[in-house]
Amino acid sequence: MTNIDRTLAPDFKAIDNITLLRPERQKLHNGCNVFCFNSGDQELVRIEWIFGNLRFKPAKPMLNMAVNTMLTEGTSTLNAAQIADKIDFYGAFLQVEYGYENSTVTLYSLNKHLHHTLPVILDLLTNSTFPEKELETFKRNQQQKLQVSLQKNDFIARRDFNKAVYGDTIYGLGATLDNYKSLQRDDLVAHYKEMYQPANCTIVIAGKIEPEALALITDTFDKNWVNGPTAADTTQPDIQPATELLYFTEKPDALQSAIRIGTPIINRNHPDFQQLQVLNTVFGGYFGSRLMANIREDKGYTYGIGSGLSSLKQGGAFFIATEVGADVCKAAVTEIEKELNLLKTELIPNEELALVRNYMLGSLLGSLENVFSHADKFKSIYFAGLDYDYYDRYAATVKSVDSAKLLELANKYFHFAQFYKVIVGKY
Repeated sequence: MTNIDRTLAPDFKAIDNITLLRPERQKLHNGCNVFCFNSGDQELVRIEWIFGNLRFKPAKPMLNMAVNTMLTEGTSTLNAAQIADKIDFYGAFLQVEYGYENSTVTLYSLNKHLHHTLPVILDLLTNSTFPEKELETFKRNQQQKLQVSLQKNDFIARRDFNKAVYGDTIYGLGATLDNYKSLQRDDLVAHYKEMYQPANCTIVIAGKIEPEALALITDTFDKNWVNGPTAADTTQPDIQPATELLYFTEKPDALQSAIRIGTPIINRNHPDFQQLQVLNTVFGGYFGSRLMANIREDKGYTYGIGSGLSSLKQGGAFFIATEVGADVCKAAVTEIEKELNLLKTELIPNEELALVRNYMLGSLLGSLENVFSHADKFKSIYFAGLDYDYYDRYAATVKSVDSAKLLELANKYFHFAQFYKVIVGKY
């Protein structure tokens, strides 16, 4: 039996390359693109129908979210309970998910039951009726959830920050009670008919895909699914960030203050983005970051603080988020600025940078645990208009970017005086 000296940390092992599964692609006659990731031993598939959201309308801002969320509330042949019962009976799982840019219907099903479960999905995508009774229930539930959320400082801070950075767009939407009250069934039906059609859909299939199963999927969603007379308008208004930089919502009784600080920034299509990801990780992108070491470990101002880069089709943002004791809010903002300025004036030590490199490459490798995660990586680049060389460049960039380049990037993109600063609580 080998004795292990547990007083010694294991050696780092460099990650030489990261191999991702690539999909097989076909296009259906109705214009729907289908991508297949065929891998795994279990007779299980995940099928995603992904739709581009329609153009944001400030006068009717909740339509994309409401239509997607209510897809399972009833069709011309099945009510909500019957839909759920049919899916459950065959041990399948169905969910709908709304995002800023896309809305998704996801089915997990055994191959042998697809001939029972796929017709339910086709029914949702072609015959959803948005019953008036269920719509009223949806509106009440959403208003109640919003009222609860508006009591949370971090929720308000995130809304105010997004509104400042992204303006009057789908990215900057902060729903109000009146937005939900004004939802009308006729608007939902019209939105549904324009958006949920094959030319505006990408199907991503992952799992053990038997030839018979693939044929069943493609036949079901080609022969029985046709486009409507109006093509889906998925263009979006231009982003117009706010001119005001400081947003303070005072809550005299607050024990904690929510802080959100940041700025509009490049997205993943820009050549600087991957190097900026390394810089962000050093600053606040993981548990060993500088923000955590200073504001949590050293000062004890918070349980957690972090920074991040959001990449969207039309833009992106760099942000810092935390909740701190109300009495130390101003001190925390000062320390955040201090840490940001250090990135602009001092080279990152090689030992610290080596740790971050290993963390980032290890995180990428660790995120590829099954065929579903490989499909998720594909979606990230496909909907951004990128190819697989993005991940090759990512690994190369993480390994090669040096402290001098990161110092240059910090001075190029991080100007604290020009950052939006949102405080909810006491300041």
